[in-house]
Amino acid sequence: MGEHSWAAAPAAAERARSVLDTAWSCAVTADGGREEFVGAHTVTEDGRVRLQVPEDSALLAAAICAPRGEPSAVLEFADVSPVPVRNRIRARLWLAGWFVPEDGDLVFRATRVVLREPSGAVVVDLDEFAAAAPDPLATAEARLLTHLADCHSDAVERLTRLVEPDSLHGAVKVQPIAVDRHGLTLRIERTRAQGDVRLPFHRPADDVAQLTERMHVLLTQAASASCPRALQRQRTDGDG
Repeated sequence: MGEHSWAAAPAAAERARSVLDTAWSCAVTADGGREEFVGAHTVTEDGRVRLQVPEDSALLAAAICAPRGEPSAVLEFADVSPVPVRNRIRARLWLAGWFVPEDGDLVFRATRVVLREPSGAVVVDLDEFAAAAPDPLATAEARLLTHLADCHSDAVERLTRLVEPDSLHGAVKVQPIAVDRHGLTLRIERTRAQGDVRLPFHRPADDVAQLTERMHVLLTQAASASCPRALQRQRTDGDG
């Protein structure tokens, strides 16, 4: 891969807060039952989840009737790639704790936070989780990635010049699957498998304008790199 002076990735707490803040749906397991809520939760600055539930929800009844008003529960959030690829779930986030009824809503107090990504699962420190902020590009990520995939496939292909040739062996398709302030991740799809490759930025991007500059730097580096042999063979064989 090309030379970069910045190789950082989001910390687990930051990644967990990004998943929490951008997830549209939430699955809640409590009192032996499971309910799915869509567009019903908001997040406070310190990472607490406020959930709006129907008056006839079993979850609300459990929260009101439980001793001390604190039933144990597990909340699950999924981080789904906005670009259509195999295995679109990029991460899952679980919060264990309890609900407290407040002003007609349920406020969740987490006692354990677990983030699971393809690299494995990690328990996130509660203080770090409460203090972390979502990635500044998180809410714009879906729009940015779909635009890159739909309108700039030539740029995506050019960026593969920054990928080690061995990582492209057997590749039939390359798609942008994630972007954050630290870098861009490409999904390398093969006939029966897939893998992800990260292209780190030379320094973090705190907004879309800075992201544009970071992408231009990557493309400039890619322009001076040779075309990976794996993709050359792919074009020759007619598989690309």
